[in-house]
Amino acid sequence: MAGKNKTQSKTSAPTTKKTASPATTSNGATEFVLSAPNAQEVFVVGEFDGWDPHKNRMRRFKNGIWKKKINLPPGRYEYRFRVDNDWQSDPECSEQRCNPYGTKNSVVTVAG
Repeated sequence: MAGKNKTQSKTSAPTTKKTASPATTSNGATEFVLSAPNAQEVFVVGEFDGWDPHKNRMRRFKNGIWKKKINLPPGRYEYRFRVDNDWQSDPECSEQRCNPYGTKNSVVTVAG
């Protein structure tokens, strides 16, 4: 099922703007954050990890906030969250791209 939610970086669909997320931390890591108070497990999955749905498990904090810091080289990366085996886009991401599966990938750009 993981392959079904992948997309290639050559997608040419239009983007949608929202609020800014994820953020770059003071040490240069990119911090992904998701509010999912009822979730049992959450992963961030994207081009940066070969769309591996098990590689980047997020850590649960108070009030159901999940976080994961990842050191990413400069570039543009599409990603999604896997919440209890269900895929979802980052609702706070400033850029979304349509993927070939009828859903949207979130996009993060890491400055060089």
